[in-house]
Amino acid sequence: MRVLHAAAVVALLAAPAYAQQKSVAKYGDAPVEKTRSQIEEDREAESAYKRSLGNIPDRTPTDPWGNARSVDAPKAAAKPSPAKPKTKTSGTAN
Repeated sequence: MRVLHAAAVVALLAAPAYAQQKSVAKYGDAPVEKTRSQIEEDREAESAYKRSLGNIPDRTPTDPWGNARSVDAPKAAAKPSPAKPKTKTSGTAN
């Protein structure tokens, strides 16, 4: 019975590995010609793709920091007022 379970587990694990051995074109091989139905499917897929691109609205410029700063131009720095001359105190403190 254990042998039967072990054989089933091996068969279940081997199936995905066997499926990965699909023949893939290798470097230097001539490209395989497509059938008419495959060509038509490719054309339909391409036209559907182009139509779907037309449904995307145009992007407007966004400013993610627009809430954090004012929209107006920065104000010029205020000129510092001229220093007031110090007044001399007359008299001496004794």
